[in-house]
Amino acid sequence: MSSDHYLGNPLLKKANTAIEFTEEQVTEIMKCSEDPLYFAKNYINIVTLDYGLQKFKPYIFQEKMIKRFHDHRFNVCKLPRQSGKSTIVVSYLLYYLIFNDNVNVAILANKASTARDLLDRLQTAYENLPKWLQQGVLTWNKASLELENGSKIIAASTSASAVRGGSYNIIFLDEFAFIPNHIADMFFSSVYPTISSGKNTKVIIVSTPHGMNHFYKIWHDAEKNANEYIPTEVHWSEVPGRDEEWKEQTIKNTSEQQFRVEFECEFLGSVDTLINPSVLRNLAYENPKNSHAGLDVYEYPQKDHNYVMTVDVARGVEKDYSAFLVFDVTQFPHKLVAKYRDNQIKPILFPQRIREVANSYNNAFVLCEVNDIGDQVASGLHYDLEYPNVLMTSMRGRAGQVLGQGFSGSKVQLGVKMSKATKKTGCLNLKTLIEDQKISFVDYEIIRELTTFIQKGASFEAEEGCNDDLVMCLVMYAWLILQEYFKEITDQDIRKRFYDEQKNQVEQDMAPFGFIVDGVNDEASFVDNQGDRWHTDEYGDMSYMWDYNL
Repeated sequence: MSSDHYLGNPLLKKANTAIEFTEEQVTEIMKCSEDPLYFAKNYINIVTLDYGLQKFKPYIFQEKMIKRFHDHRFNVCKLPRQSGKSTIVVSYLLYYLIFNDNVNVAILANKASTARDLLDRLQTAYENLPKWLQQGVLTWNKASLELENGSKIIAASTSASAVRGGSYNIIFLDEFAFIPNHIADMFFSSVYPTISSGKNTKVIIVSTPHGMNHFYKIWHDAEKNANEYIPTEVHWSEVPGRDEEWKEQTIKNTSEQQFRVEFECEFLGSVDTLINPSVLRNLAYENPKNSHAGLDVYEYPQKDHNYVMTVDVARGVEKDYSAFLVFDVTQFPHKLVAKYRDNQIKPILFPQRIREVANSYNNAFVLCEVNDIGDQVASGLHYDLEYPNVLMTSMRGRAGQVLGQGFSGSKVQLGVKMSKATKKTGCLNLKTLIEDQKISFVDYEIIRELTTFIQKGASFEAEEGCNDDLVMCLVMYAWLILQEYFKEITDQDIRKRFYDEQKNQVEQDMAPFGFIVDGVNDEASFVDNQGDRWHTDEYGDMSYMWDYNL
């Protein structure tokens, strides 16, 4: 009867509609309630491109995923494109809504429209259930669904505010790798505590990789048993109809790199990164020994060790981060021992935080970037807090900024201004340090920033929507250790070491030919691939540097 339909829709049962169940129907309801896979195989219908509405026939890997969703609270799944991942999740969420009373489910995606599309698929599957298997409908729209058993589901974009204030039994995160890093960070810091507080709450994360981001960390931590997530990986060959011929055709229509990301599910970073992608992929991260209030400690201070700190300052308005890195420069490879990163600390409070950490690391030498508000921080640290080891720079003609005590040259200042020349020198040397394994760091956030630190014009900066605060601390460090004054404060001549090592390598390579070129009679300048001329008398001895093809 039409009075039994929800808003006149003959496919939907209205709430409080009485149904007399047959014995067979009762048996089927019991089977479905006990086994989500049985429910999916027998009662879920999907819309296909080729055949329209069809009964869902799950592949082997889809069956495995449904079982894991049911048996485990936390699941992270790495799947290739067009592998039916949406159908799998929709089937399980529909099962969960129907056979559990008073539960709340959230479908979250990188775009609200994508989340609503997933809800639409769930609603299509619901409409094609037999009436005796449905719960009566109370609310039915593009963004939410509520059933008479008290269960609800919403669809929204992934953000900290999407599910704030609510209590959810399942949160499904679709294509989580495509969520910007800062949104993913805010989401987990705000939402995860409410999820983990329940005993039966579930989180399902399904995505194709998209660089080394939050999804990358969750996945790799799951592989190492470093979190609660159960990892599920699906290879493209597990999808019926995909073979080597299909692979070759797909690569022809796209590209090798695109295939590796979207179908081989490799965590490739952005193109045109400062650091070679093959090197980036092999960088490993570890959890810090101690983490509190933005400070991550990887090694505690050691007696008689030399430490330097580089500082990048933000305005404390939640967009960019104020950050500093502490390096043990006692011997090679230099080692990152501590990191601080905070997007809310005010510049007036930042000097105190710097001094606390610098003091603990044997009164570390501190180099601040002073292009903007950083000058205030450096001054507060030096004059107000009277910290003795704030490094200074001065201008020396064509040589530009030079690190020193501040007693020679002109235009003496606390810290360093990140000019084009200073940044370029720092970037080039950082490339050498990382690719030649002359610096050691195991911090996830640094690795993440390096994967999105890309060439833009004649320089390098963060990809749109990403940060480079930690990378700029690395760039300052790479510039710092090339300075003449650095060897005075650390008893290390880094430039000579680099030169000697690379000269020895050249000698070994050229020995079979019976000659070497030491560069003594070379020109005092050269032109790089950007058309910029470099002068050795301007930036010092450049013989330690490789040709980076920038």
